[in-house]
Amino acid sequence: MDVSHTHPTNSDLGSLTRLLYGHRGPNVAASLLGLAGRYRPLKGGRSGRRRWSRSDAILITYSDSIQDADTARIQTLASVVAEAVPEISCVHLLPFFPWTSDDGFSVSDFEAVDPAVGTWDDIGALGVRFEMMFDAVINHASVSSLWFQGFLQGDPRFADWFISVSPNADLSRVVRPRTLPLLTEFETVDGPELIWTTFSSDQVDLNYATPEVLLAVMEVLLEYVARGATIIRLDAVAFLWKELGTTCIHHPKTHAIVQLIRLILDFVDPHVSLITETNVPHRENISYFGNGRNEAQLVYNFALPPLILHSFVSGSGVALSRWASELDTPSNETTFFNFLASHDGLGLRGVEGILSATELDALAERATAHGGLVAYRTNADGLPSPYELNINYLDALSHPDGRDPIEVQVARFVTAHAILLALPGVPGIYVHSLFGSRGWPDGVHLTGANRTINREKLERSVLERELADTAGLRFRVLSEIRRLLRARASHPAFDPHASNVVRDIGHANLFVIERSADGRTVRCIHNVSGQNIFLQREDWTDMITGDPFEGHLGPWETQWLIPA
Repeated sequence: MDVSHTHPTNSDLGSLTRLLYGHRGPNVAASLLGLAGRYRPLKGGRSGRRRWSRSDAILITYSDSIQDADTARIQTLASVVAEAVPEISCVHLLPFFPWTSDDGFSVSDFEAVDPAVGTWDDIGALGVRFEMMFDAVINHASVSSLWFQGFLQGDPRFADWFISVSPNADLSRVVRPRTLPLLTEFETVDGPELIWTTFSSDQVDLNYATPEVLLAVMEVLLEYVARGATIIRLDAVAFLWKELGTTCIHHPKTHAIVQLIRLILDFVDPHVSLITETNVPHRENISYFGNGRNEAQLVYNFALPPLILHSFVSGSGVALSRWASELDTPSNETTFFNFLASHDGLGLRGVEGILSATELDALAERATAHGGLVAYRTNADGLPSPYELNINYLDALSHPDGRDPIEVQVARFVTAHAILLALPGVPGIYVHSLFGSRGWPDGVHLTGANRTINREKLERSVLERELADTAGLRFRVLSEIRRLLRARASHPAFDPHASNVVRDIGHANLFVIERSADGRTVRCIHNVSGQNIFLQREDWTDMITGDPFEGHLGPWETQWLIPA
């Protein structure tokens, strides 16, 4: 279904709501139209669709990742980023709502700001400096949420908002994201019931088969737009619709809900973009582009982080080149959200079918050898396989014990990010990558959660002191990434939709991609090995350094070449 226009006609809404709710569809459509009509005047003068450009760069961060005892944490974050990294155009604020577990992803109140990090006024002030991405954690809610507590207490308003399952139900086909129990027993006014909890016993799944759930969630999303969000991130959206006897992942009705959200947002504010977070094999992941005009404008490029790490571990760009040569999206309204690290671990499901089981095991071995951890999931055959590497990305590339010279550590890390920035799409850089952090194993001992290894809170004074050390790792990493961001913003060939061709120039150690726009071309060459590479000398200039191309790339070196 094409919802590329901005007015949600009764026909558009009717088709989707009838698919979801049968004879109740027309009433749901009318309620959605009424809701959209109330919020439409709040779009604040923006007009037209968002067009991503080469100047866009998104910072992924918690609102309290950088702390100052004398300042609200969101204010501290805004101040540090604006001063240290003016090249950042958008901030992805990971969940900043009141929460009870999973570092914010078990939300107890979807429409409030956690007082520990700031206020809605602080969010608004951040939005004056940057565009903002908000998390919509809409697959589930906290056990402590008003919605679930009402359900437990028999409040008729919430009677069918969560999913009770018979002890005899056949759940054998349900795809599990992790090796955890699917159901949790809770005591309700009617006695004990088994409730669907995909991700943890504190994260109870919402029942979208109840229209009132969809309407409540839609109002939450529109409130985020009214509060300044220009990108809405749909967290764990692949698991939204549950139906016994199915896999309960990528259900056709899940795609219908994404299309409904897109339809309403296009009507209220077509400048707002949707991004889907689905850590699944690549071909399944890109299904959330829909037909290119009716679902997400951005999709997380989950195959990229493990593919780049594999390239450096193996010293070969072959697998990355093969995959990137087929990278495409269905329309010029869609593009990839390219990233290497995030608040989560380094997911491996995106490269299932791209890398072999042996190659995935090699990445897991690398992570543990470098002080990281590995999470496993149980496959359909009952055997475990690595699902996620819990490790700081800099540590994954260079052992944290310092056995590599700092120049080598920086070279590897910067070239990995150069590949990220050279690819078609919009780049996202995690706060700990941007500032050259190492892993935080002590955090895992404090929380018992593997993912804490890459979620350390930084003291502003300490961070600024370390960034001032021009010989230190933080300064070198930040300086080099900023230089890449400036180079990328300076050339039209790095537009997210500029043409791209992956080149084979006879060296398996290289990843080479050519980007072109407006009759101008950049040849991006990245050495993913510790070898010296010699090429035919040509009349090109490295646009990053300004130096002429001498036909030589040192170990882990990047050169972005333009005709001299």
